[in-house]
Amino acid sequence: MENNRLFGGVSAARLTATIFGVLGGFGGLIHGIGESLQGNVAPGSMFFESWAWGPIYNHMGGDPAMSLVPNLLVTGILAIVVSLVVMVWSAAFVGRKRGGLILIGLMIVQLLVGGGVGPIVVGVLAGVAGLGIDAPHTFWRERLSSPVRRALAALWPWLFTISLLSGLLLFVVALILMSVFDFGTSDFYYNVFQLTVFSLLLSVIAGAAYDAGCGEEGVAGAVG
Repeated sequence: MENNRLFGGVSAARLTATIFGVLGGFGGLIHGIGESLQGNVAPGSMFFESWAWGPIYNHMGGDPAMSLVPNLLVTGILAIVVSLVVMVWSAAFVGRKRGGLILIGLMIVQLLVGGGVGPIVVGVLAGVAGLGIDAPHTFWRERLSSPVRRALAALWPWLFTISLLSGLLLFVVALILMSVFDFGTSDFYYNVFQLTVFSLLLSVIAGAAYDAGCGEEGVAGAVG
């Protein structure tokens, strides 16, 4: 079964959960740094800008966030800690039993302590993908015909690549573009965010079909 998979035999579910969980955690980390730099002050409301100055403020509208903690310094520290936990969990432990569900829970905590909104959407989708790690995929085999599953499986590498490039642009490359080249507007990065979420959602669905197909081929090979 593993020989039928790309990327060194790693399942689509595990690859998606790991990479996008780390990206979601990294995005929360950036929010936390901006909040902690604003100091020991209270935000104007539950919703606020995680950055009050600098490239992220100028090009991303401050990268909005929310928090249940009425102190930006404490919020920032909590966001940093939780985001680091998210990154470690995604990189090393998401393949464990209920690993995807725990990742979703961690992303909700990250949201509530100032980890931003965009990173949480990406991280939750990563957690949803993680629910499919080592799953039997009977849902897909019972409800989708083999031609449909094969078509979705064939699309998965392309969808995954688009979502990966878009996610890297949104969370990593954007920092360089804004800081070094003074490039981009909030509308531009919002469009990149939409592309990332849409392509990632499709990638999660196609990845489940891809893993279901690999499992079928593995069973067929064992029977043969």
